Amino acid sequence: MSLAAKLRRAPERIATGAFILNSGLGKLKADEQTAVALHGMAAGAYPVLAKVPPKPFLKGLAVVETSLGAALLLPIVPARVAGAGLVAFSGGLLTMWWRTPGMHDGLRPTHEGTAIAKDSWMFGIGTSLLIDSIVTDTGQSHVTRKANRKARKSERKAAKIEAKFGAATRHAELRTQTKAVAKEHALAARASAKEHAAAARKVARKQAKIQTKNARAAAQSAASTVRSAAESAVDSASSSIHALSDTIGA
Repeated sequence: MSLAAKLRRAPERIATGAFILNSGLGKLKADEQTAVALHGMAAGAYPVLAKVPPKPFLKGLAVVETSLGAALLLPIVPARVAGAGLVAFSGGLLTMWWRTPGMHDGLRPTHEGTAIAKDSWMFGIGTSLLIDSIVTDTGQSHVTRKANRKARKSERKAAKIEAKFGAATRHAELRTQTKAVAKEHALAARASAKEHAAAARKVARKQAKIQTKNARAAAQSAASTVRSAAESAVDSASSSIHALSDTIGA
């Protein structure tokens, strides 16, 4: 309950509570004659009270009035509770006034019934407290529901932003990871290409050496063959010349 509501209800609660509390404390000290008079009036309106002795009835009534007065004076007691108690108490008094012959002439109180009929102001104050508390609580509930709706809307908006930011973050992380993996693959491919190139050059040099060696061996063999052929040709020519010489000399 707000401070404004407490201040708004304070005058009527203080005035009514003090009046009822004083009445209750006074009844605690009342004599037997007062108890009999009040009990007779109450039993005439509520026949069930005829079974209760006058003194205990008066004591119970005093306790009820004292408790109600204290509840109205204490701010910690909710206005709805205090108002309901006041409506019930004053409603019982007005019912007794209405049921007691000679206390009213139609809707107008007689001289004897004016003292009790004045309790109608307590009924009005109790009703006012009830209505005020219900309207205030309803207004506060409406404000609370509205605030809760705004809070839920803000939470949903924050969740969407967080989800969007999370998706963007995950996308950036994935893109970074992809770049790192691609870089690793490029470096691995480059290293593999270097290794293959080095191996290919090594094999090519080896094959070139073998081919050069083979070519040299073939050249040497061809040269030997040509030399042998030349030597054979020279020998044949020499033999032919000697034979010709011998023929001429003969």
